[in-house]
Amino acid sequence: MADKKQDSSFKVTDRRLFTSDGELRSDVAEEVETPKPEPTSAAKETAAKPTATADGAAPEREMPVPPTKAEQDAQAAAYHQSSKDLDKEVELSGHSAKEFEITFERFMAQLYMTAMLQLGLMRQQGEQPRVDIIGARLTIDTLSLISEKTKGNLTPTEENFLQNSLYELRMAYVEVTNALARPPQPGPATGTTGR
Repeated sequence: MADKKQDSSFKVTDRRLFTSDGELRSDVAEEVETPKPEPTSAAKETAAKPTATADGAAPEREMPVPPTKAEQDAQAAAYHQSSKDLDKEVELSGHSAKEFEITFERFMAQLYMTAMLQLGLMRQQGEQPRVDIIGARLTIDTLSLISEKTKGNLTPTEENFLQNSLYELRMAYVEVTNALARPPQPGPATGTTGR
């Protein structure tokens, strides 16, 4: 068999920092840190602003200018037209567009389900449950904030749904955090006792 000369158009470079034994490779050149660009004048002004007032309160942040009424109206009209077009497609597929309308109960149910998934008490089909205790806490706190901000503005059904959801989620959160804080319990002994 004749030797073929291989012409390679690329070169493989080993950029690993450590050998297979875990030692720092001596032949690796140190990478030079690229200089960072100078901040713009607006960034300098933001950086120069104090982070707290003399009494310890956070300073007011500058908010972007909100869109004009005409811009908001034009955007809302475009959004509603796009939604109508999508609803027509949904109806043509044999489903009802009403199934996809958001209601307060559906919104609360989404947050409830999210928190249950984050607590590991529910899971996607075919997946292992995963616990995201920080995410669950944030979701529960979001529901609590909604409860405070909507006080007196909900129907009795909505209020009942929200309060029941909060109660169940808070109880589940306490149970999960207590379970996570406990040391693992030894399982039942296997094998014979020697009798």
